Amino acid sequence: MLPRDLPPWRTVYHDFRAWRDDGTWAQLNTALREQRRARQGRQGQPSAGIVDSQSVKTTGVGGPRGDAGGKKINGRKRHVLVDTQGFVLRATVHEANIADRAGGSRGLSRRSAGRWTSSSTRGGRAVSGPTMMR
Repeated sequence: MLPRDLPPWRTVYHDFRAWRDDGTWAQLNTALREQRRARQGRQGQPSAGIVDSQSVKTTGVGGPRGDAGGKKINGRKRHVLVDTQGFVLRATVHEANIADRAGGSRGLSRRSAGRWTSSSTRGGRAVSGPTMMR
């Protein structure tokens, strides 16, 4: 249910999808993150990031899913790359049966910008749980 002062849900969802597809959400997130980092006296682009994942149970509706092996979770997994302040740099969702190392490099590499790449290509190292990327 949407608040009454918003347009019908189909209109809101259409605009959300359009902004997602044309990169508006990513640009907004980047601008806000860089602004907050500047307020903290940091450079706009971070020099390190942390990758973490979480598996969640899902139904068969709404896209691909897989079995997360030892966790006994049949669903999806999300990988998130954050900077050292916790600001989101990248996020991806895929089947839960993809290993953390493969999932992190599969969805979180940003080859176009040349800044964040997978741990296998730029020497990222695992720390207990999350993976540190430099």
